[in-house]
Amino acid sequence: MKIGCHLSSSGGYLAMGQTAVSIGANVFQFFTRNPRGGAAKAIDPQDVAAFMAYAREHSIGPILAHAPYTLNAAAAERRIRDFAEEVFTDDLRRLELTPGALYNFHPGSHVGQGAEKGIELISDLLLKVFDEAKPEATTVLLETMAGKGSEVGRSFGELRAIIDRTGLPLGVCLDTCHVWDGGYDIVNDLDGVVAEFDRVIGLDRLKAIHINDSMNANAAHKDRHQKIGQGKIGLDAFARIVNHPALRDLPFYLETPCDLQGYKEEIALLKGLVK
Repeated sequence: MKIGCHLSSSGGYLAMGQTAVSIGANVFQFFTRNPRGGAAKAIDPQDVAAFMAYAREHSIGPILAHAPYTLNAAAAERRIRDFAEEVFTDDLRRLELTPGALYNFHPGSHVGQGAEKGIELISDLLLKVFDEAKPEATTVLLETMAGKGSEVGRSFGELRAIIDRTGLPLGVCLDTCHVWDGGYDIVNDLDGVVAEFDRVIGLDRLKAIHINDSMNANAAHKDRHQKIGQGKIGLDAFARIVNHPALRDLPFYLETPCDLQGYKEEIALLKGLVK
């Protein structure tokens, strides 16, 4: 099972790899910079080389880089979209140093412009970024969203619209809390949700799972993560998720409200569910 959690990137790549192994993880997620924005820390080539060797030795990967929350490709203000383009392009160029990495981002919020306009703006920005950064070794993922406020990506259809409009080789990261809060009943009809994803987007584009329980009822559109088995999704549903034939071989990344010891316990818990 490929399972890990979100780690601090302050110590560099090798430190993240070592921390992952210490808690029983063989994948991990990290922010490329402060999640609220700002300049990214300079990359140390020696640290990257040491990490890549360590990752091969311990079978770590794929690592998942998460864009900052302030990146809004669907913003109404041009300066915010320009910031998103700058950060996105810079992140993809940096990630080419770690081949095979995934780059996940929240598609954006249309802030009252309407979902159709939001999809148009997100697609246009992606086309610019791919033209500027020309990523070859990194896969960009659209994240499924809970649908709070004016979020774009609250349905599989909205993500498909971005994929179709760009024609780019985009993947998808499915967040269990988000899809549950967004109205997809992964507790009582996991097979049906997976089938709908395949019909609308295609399982070949599903590259990662954010595995999180939810504090909210189905279709609440609130996005409040909970520890595994302590929320409204529940442990029985997670047992079905980690064993589902279409999902079990994907990398799972925890984003639950835990410290490192808590993540270690959740990783062991989820591994124990695998049949």
